Amino acid sequence: MRVLIIDGYVDEPACLGVPPYMAPYPRYIAGALIEKGLPKEDITYRTIDRIRSHREPLRFDLIIIIAGMTVPGKYLRASPVTLKEIRELSHLEGTKIIGGPIRLGYGEEGGSTAKDLHIPGITLAKKDLEAFVYDLMDHKDPSLVQHRMRTTTEIGRWGYKGAFIINQHPDYPYVMCELETYRGCPRHSHCSFCTEPFYGKPDFREIKDVIREVSALYENGARYFRLGRQPDLFMYRSKKGVPDPEAIEELYINIRKVAPDLKVLHMDNANPVTLSKYPDESRHIAEIIVKYHTSGDVAALGMESADPDVITANDLKATPDEVFEAIKLLNEAGARLGSSGLPELLPGINFVHGLKGETRKTFELNFEFLKKVLDNGLMVRRVNIRQVMTFAGTAMQGHDEIVRKNKELFLRYKEKVRNEIDLPMLRRLIPAGTILKAVRTEIFDKITFARQLGTYPLLVGIPLKLDPGLSFDILVTDHGHRSITGIPVPIDINHLPIKLLNMIPGIDNKQVAEVMRQRPFKDKEDIMDRTSIRGKILDHIL
Repeated sequence: MRVLIIDGYVDEPACLGVPPYMAPYPRYIAGALIEKGLPKEDITYRTIDRIRSHREPLRFDLIIIIAGMTVPGKYLRASPVTLKEIRELSHLEGTKIIGGPIRLGYGEEGGSTAKDLHIPGITLAKKDLEAFVYDLMDHKDPSLVQHRMRTTTEIGRWGYKGAFIINQHPDYPYVMCELETYRGCPRHSHCSFCTEPFYGKPDFREIKDVIREVSALYENGARYFRLGRQPDLFMYRSKKGVPDPEAIEELYINIRKVAPDLKVLHMDNANPVTLSKYPDESRHIAEIIVKYHTSGDVAALGMESADPDVITANDLKATPDEVFEAIKLLNEAGARLGSSGLPELLPGINFVHGLKGETRKTFELNFEFLKKVLDNGLMVRRVNIRQVMTFAGTAMQGHDEIVRKNKELFLRYKEKVRNEIDLPMLRRLIPAGTILKAVRTEIFDKITFARQLGTYPLLVGIPLKLDPGLSFDILVTDHGHRSITGIPVPIDINHLPIKLLNMIPGIDNKQVAEVMRQRPFKDKEDIMDRTSIRGKILDHIL
């Protein structure tokens, strides 16, 4: 049997998409197929972007489509599979199965309601896709397969058995591998919009299983990892609802042991209530993360709203004071500059708009909270502002009219945040003259866009035409709302266009004129002899 896994899933975009990325889904599916006796050479993996750009025959006995998203947004490069593309795939020969987040419904943008998917010719796995595929190998007929959730024991086996599939990613080996530690929500009542409760109570993976998966990925060439498949990393392996720093340290130490030369080890979500309620344990965990991770890390805090009325109406988890304390704690533990050119570990803040109880006052309170963070000298890596996507089975179902009613207000508020919060915050976070390490070029559109491989990577605009797939250290020259401008270092001062010479921090117009008159230069000493350029900038000139 020949099997094709089509990866049409893209994780939370945050800042114009994640860099080259692989969720656990395709690895679990590949591992499940291997366990059922399918040889590796009969399993083909393709991203939807690869299918869009390469016209190749798709003749397979079984086609598995991973699709859907629970967090809408904009994308730099990879974008999720569309409904039109799914319909086109339904015409292919062979058995076709679709699953992933799309089982909760299909939606394309914030402010919309995700709709049930019904496409003739494709079977929807209504629970876990990897479990459906595993059971399908026994039955062959999709109509005979029971829809069920997989277990942590199963993915403990499938995760490492399917690690080989990363070699087929078009950006390999520059692929961020998402790692799951657990899923599910411990709360008795749940945020109105959240889909995490659909997974039940937290079901922690064994540390040894996560490590075995990391080891297999590392042996297959993976060097970029993110612990991102959990609602709150600080509560991984918690005991009676209390964070367990020893478990977190065991996880990180052993990841480092089996992947000694990894390039990136980042995290994703943290619950601000955990950090506020258990500050000693949380501070210890943050210090452990900083000790063993790689810098530029982000703990995304789900604040959602600073409006008490919205918090109450939607059963949100954190008050503004609790979130502020969590931000302070993470700044104390992780704000120092790391080797990547970014601080070690900073918070991110997530806001969701269109929730029940939202009024004009909500936007004012959210902005005031962000201004308080800025005015207190604290740093946040990014502020993620989105409009809610509603799903059947959540308390927000049937309330999507709030987004439409407040659309204009939302757009004005978002622009105000970008101008008055994001821009000064980014200047504080990464001042002009900073060197941002290992930035990788992705696409060219009037300028070259590049990013580090990491969680919530900064978008870098380079005003040169550069091929994709190149890696540079970047001298930061200017800031946008959510991006920076920079030029590669070391700087070739003999050939750099005058427009870019004018952008270099530490070189004024008079010195640019000196360079244009005097070049070419032999070396740094020659530059100092024939121009007035002095200072640290000389360290970055070739």
